[in-house]
Amino acid sequence: MTGFEHTHATTRLRRDWFGGAVAGFIALTAIGVGRSMGKVSSSAPHQKVIAWSCAVVLLIAGGFAIRRIAHALGHVVTRQYSPGTGASLRLLISGVGYVVLVFALFGVLGVSLQHLLIGAGLAGVVLGIAAQQSLGNIFASVVLLFARPFVVGDTIRVRSGVVGNVDAFVLGIGLTYVTVRTTEGILKIPNSVMLASGIGRPHPPETPAAASTNDA
Repeated sequence: MTGFEHTHATTRLRRDWFGGAVAGFIALTAIGVGRSMGKVSSSAPHQKVIAWSCAVVLLIAGGFAIRRIAHALGHVVTRQYSPGTGASLRLLISGVGYVVLVFALFGVLGVSLQHLLIGAGLAGVVLGIAAQQSLGNIFASVVLLFARPFVVGDTIRVRSGVVGNVDAFVLGIGLTYVTVRTTEGILKIPNSVMLASGIGRPHPPETPAAASTNDA
């Protein structure tokens, strides 16, 4: 990356952080005003107008804040890890952010959060059972992201009951798979398998001088 590209990327990152922070502040203000001064079920027209106006502002500002903050965090992670890891984190943050935005929007509109939470809980249990393996890989990717047992470009030794003992070169870390290159070709290993495996570094081949010293 040239000096101009680095400066441009840094400027873009600052704009993302600043835009996300401002939009997030506007969204929080809309939540406070809507819940305190607006009421969709009220007979007073001005309270309905306030509630719906705050809901629209929350939807626009909240969506913008989620996109900007997710993009900024993804860019930071991409610099330290890989584009695949940054994209995975961006997707995860966006998903969580939009779920929170929906709950906040329903709160401003006066929808009963208790019934909504019960329904969401039941749906979450069903989806969790149906997508247990996929969710396990996603959470494993978050653990690998912060624990950093390896990074892209490392040569590692994987000890696992699933894949056996494999020496591999890490090509990428995604939301569900770790892509590695082995002597037998490219291999995609689920993140949950990598998290449950023993990860180490291959021993360098012993030099003749070192071997003669050990024999002596």
